[in-house]
Amino acid sequence: MKNIAIVCGGYSGEYVISVNSAKMAARNIDPGHYHTYLVYITRQEWYYESPGGEKYPVDKNDFSVILPGRKVRFDGIFNAIHGTPGEDGKLQGYFDIMDIPYTSCNAATSALTFNKYLCNRFVNSFGIPTAAAVSYLKGEEVDKKMLVDQLGFPMFVKPAESGSSVGITRVMDESEIDNAIRFAFAESDRVIIEENLDGREIACGVFKKGKEVIVLPLTEIITQNDFFDYEAKYSEGLSDEITPADIEEDAEKSIKSMSSFLYHEMDCRGFVRFDYMLTKDGLYFMEVNTIPGMSEASIIPKMVKTFGMSTKEFFTLAVDNLFKT
Repeated sequence: MKNIAIVCGGYSGEYVISVNSAKMAARNIDPGHYHTYLVYITRQEWYYESPGGEKYPVDKNDFSVILPGRKVRFDGIFNAIHGTPGEDGKLQGYFDIMDIPYTSCNAATSALTFNKYLCNRFVNSFGIPTAAAVSYLKGEEVDKKMLVDQLGFPMFVKPAESGSSVGITRVMDESEIDNAIRFAFAESDRVIIEENLDGREIACGVFKKGKEVIVLPLTEIITQNDFFDYEAKYSEGLSDEITPADIEEDAEKSIKSMSSFLYHEMDCRGFVRFDYMLTKDGLYFMEVNTIPGMSEASIIPKMVKTFGMSTKEFFTLAVDNLFKT
């Protein structure tokens, strides 16, 4: 059987979510088909942790580990790292050099989609609407009066490169802008400041089964907080994730066709989640998550269940796809 490294951890505020996603994958990838190994990647060290808690360092020269009496080389990677370096293309480039296949999008697609500023410009090129926004690089002077005039309140200040709503602030007054920008710059060298869109937040999961693109049932996200922030995403009772979403048939078709189109145009691989805002003025693209959360509390597993596929079948399929031409 092939050896699969389930990589998790990373350098961002999504470390814990990544570990939970990886453990979910380890429980569900069919042990009759694959040997799985939880591999943690941090700034300080890369290591495999055995079921008994023993740590074995990863040799970065060939991405292998030495276990008692044997050396393990990995045939494939299940990428469960949310944020950098697993969702922004850095780790994908390393695995490309090592010639090891992985479950997520390639390096170029990951770099594009992880940067919300660049991704929105790409999506706009197809005439797909996104929220009105202004962007600043670290060190640039912020024109607060212009922001208020163009975007109004509330506005959202967010890092260009982050996930799980880490670093995002809903700003209600001009006096809050400076702190919100500092908070966002702690996660990224570019910030995006967006208008508020009033509407219904809809998520759409897409993945491939061999060469067939499958669009999962839609999910409507209704949060008890001001917006679907980190707390609402991962704290029980603070959000309702209704699957399938109860929306008009025309809107459902538009969201699914747009997601399938973008999956192709972005050259996505594996399973991804597209997020939209459905407003009275139409449909707005919000973002794409190329490594969406896969823990018990995450949206994609709920979509998969509604679709009629078992969690075990879904996770195993993600690995199967690595070895199909």
